[in-house]
Amino acid sequence: MLRVPQVMRRQRSDLLLLLPAGVLALLGSLLLLRRPSLWYDELFTAHVAPLPLDRIVAAVLSGEGTAPYLENVPPSYNAPYYVVVHGWLALLGQPPGELSLRSLSLLAGVLAVLVLTLAVTRLAGRAAGRAAGLLAAVNPLVLEYSVEARGYGLAMLATCCTALGLARWLDGRSLWPYAAGATAAGLAHWFALPVVAGLALSALLLRRRAALPLLGVTALAAAPALALVVLASRVDTAGTTTGWIQDTGGGVPWLSLGAWASKSPGLLVGTLVAVALATRARPRSSVVVGTCWVLVPVVVVTLAELVRPVFVPRYMLPGLLGLAVLAGVGLAGRWRGAGVVVLVGLSLFAAAPLASAPPRDDARGAVEAIAREHEAGQPVVAVDRRAALALEQYARGSVREDLLLPPDDAPPAEVVWLLRFKSYRAPLGVSDDDEQLRSRGFTVVREQVFDGSSVQMIVQRWSR
Repeated sequence: MLRVPQVMRRQRSDLLLLLPAGVLALLGSLLLLRRPSLWYDELFTAHVAPLPLDRIVAAVLSGEGTAPYLENVPPSYNAPYYVVVHGWLALLGQPPGELSLRSLSLLAGVLAVLVLTLAVTRLAGRAAGRAAGLLAAVNPLVLEYSVEARGYGLAMLATCCTALGLARWLDGRSLWPYAAGATAAGLAHWFALPVVAGLALSALLLRRRAALPLLGVTALAAAPALALVVLASRVDTAGTTTGWIQDTGGGVPWLSLGAWASKSPGLLVGTLVAVALATRARPRSSVVVGTCWVLVPVVVVTLAELVRPVFVPRYMLPGLLGLAVLAGVGLAGRWRGAGVVVLVGLSLFAAAPLASAPPRDDARGAVEAIAREHEAGQPVVAVDRRAALALEQYARGSVREDLLLPPDDAPPAEVVWLLRFKSYRAPLGVSDDDEQLRSRGFTVVREQVFDGSSVQMIVQRWSR
């Protein structure tokens, strides 16, 4: 029978396992309440998720866009995510907005950190579990994409559930939790599939022939996601959805580390030192799982880059959680307290710019600028799909009533408003809207530029 002090210490230790998730909940909420404008990918979520489910499914299967201006941009690549968000909005009874969309991601991220903490605790003990959870909770990449209206939070959660299922299986428990997590991981994000493969490889290395049933379950769990990959690749014939991805020239490992460390030399060095310490840690099972967790995705993506560009730093997030696992295990030794404090401090320092970062696209600011001066009867024209999504999301009152989305052109009027985007890497393009207005004697009488971290949103007032 445990004595009272022992029971109290055990309860306190159990409560401390909630600390990492609580830290992410706090930091994520502070970022969430900043409410920067939704950017292009998030605006696409806001457009697709509220649609009827049968329309979403039809668009996925046919490869057709869900609006005329979204031709060749079907919702195929993240279809399961849109279905989940559809249910989330119905549950909240709210329209798609910054808080309603991003709160789902934050909830998923918080749960992911909790499950990661529990998984590493099963593999390597409470100290390692708390350390791994904390290092994930304060990581800049995790923080940034836990408050974005995309599927990364759900992908992290499903990946961590797969790892917890694996840890339970290594303890002699059922395979069903692992199977459920592996299936959900692939559906949440395709780049989680290599992580599942890495976790399956760790099971094979640790249990050899006894892992054959787990390998079979892994293959079955990957089938739905692989079917979606084939479907989306078949319908994306124009390359609109993935054609923007650039080749890395073989730099996937270094770019992945740079993404995890947010290009902070101190955090990068501290993480690598902690990971190196894990090579001498016990039990060895935790090191094998953590190594396969991060190494297999990096190798798979590096090899895939030989065929076509596929690397995007945020896509690697499910796999990079393996660095938190290894670092947590490495810092669970004699000097764990000081090491964890230092690495948490370096992570927070690297993540500090997120507190004042500008929106990627200042879509809301641009639309609000039009609304301040717009008068009823003045056409508001979206020049491109990014501008169309922005106006669809943020236009209110007379601006919405006078809204024209591609391919519609502006009717006769004394004043016409144009909203468009400009890449920092290219000059402002000329559209058919420009040519049409100039042929009618219009010129740009005023132009406002709204800077974002990825593109500029440009508001133009045209008049004779």
